Amino acid sequence: MSFGVSSMTAPLRRVAARRPGPSLTGADPSKWHYGPQFDPALVTAQHDAFTDCLSNAGCNVVWMDGDDRGIADAVFTYDASLITPQGAILMSPGKALRRGEQEVHRAFYESQGIPIVGEVVGEARAEAGDTLWLDTNLMAIGRGFRTNEEGIEQISTLLNAQGIDARSFDLPFYQGQDACLHLMSLISLVDTRTALVVLELVPVALRALMLDLGYHLIPAAFDEFQSTGTLSTNVLATSPGHCIMLDGIPKTRAALEEAGIVVTTFAGDALCIGCEGGPTCLTRPLLRHN
Repeated sequence: MSFGVSSMTAPLRRVAARRPGPSLTGADPSKWHYGPQFDPALVTAQHDAFTDCLSNAGCNVVWMDGDDRGIADAVFTYDASLITPQGAILMSPGKALRRGEQEVHRAFYESQGIPIVGEVVGEARAEAGDTLWLDTNLMAIGRGFRTNEEGIEQISTLLNAQGIDARSFDLPFYQGQDACLHLMSLISLVDTRTALVVLELVPVALRALMLDLGYHLIPAAFDEFQSTGTLSTNVLATSPGHCIMLDGIPKTRAALEEAGIVVTTFAGDALCIGCEGGPTCLTRPLLRHN
């Protein structure tokens, strides 16, 4: 099978990515809420370095080509859809400038022969960055500025039909509506039962659930979380105990390595910190299995 995901850490066999295009390199930073580190001259090289990391980890990178509908953030392929064991769920992005991005994903899945098992519709809003596989039959969903209650209800119904339990947790206000704060901004699973966590902001009930499930929680350095615009904890597991993260985040990297995690880094200041999306955001995992 060419698709199927029910884990954040099982070996990443196949992943969709999108090269930076004119919509990104020509983006107005003030319009898209990009920061001072955004540098259009560097984003393509940094994206290439990241996808090289994926290939070196054994991931088959499938390119999501075609019209991006003028959406600069379309390079962050994680958010507009979610892959489940039975197929894709199309999201409905909560960031107004990303509305309709799920149609880019729809065309991609149709070209790949990956079934679409449902979609978030109407006034519901949801981004996949607010979803987190805690186990093969258990997903946490964050309720915040990008994912609303109706979106959670629709995703939960679609997951329940596959025998998957979905539980929602309120996200903190933190830096407000314009900033990007997903559930996955606060938690990255880096091994089967190990997670990097922003303890200062993680929902109390979610922390308790993870401890009940036997997770070991690695506290993230909060000063690095702040200085990187929440991206120090945006860590992509390519297999249990192996992950990719941004370079220049020494305390967070040291905490991961002290926990036995093998870390690969790449330079992503212009692309990731500048555009509010980390290595996980740059992927749409299509297939994870042991």
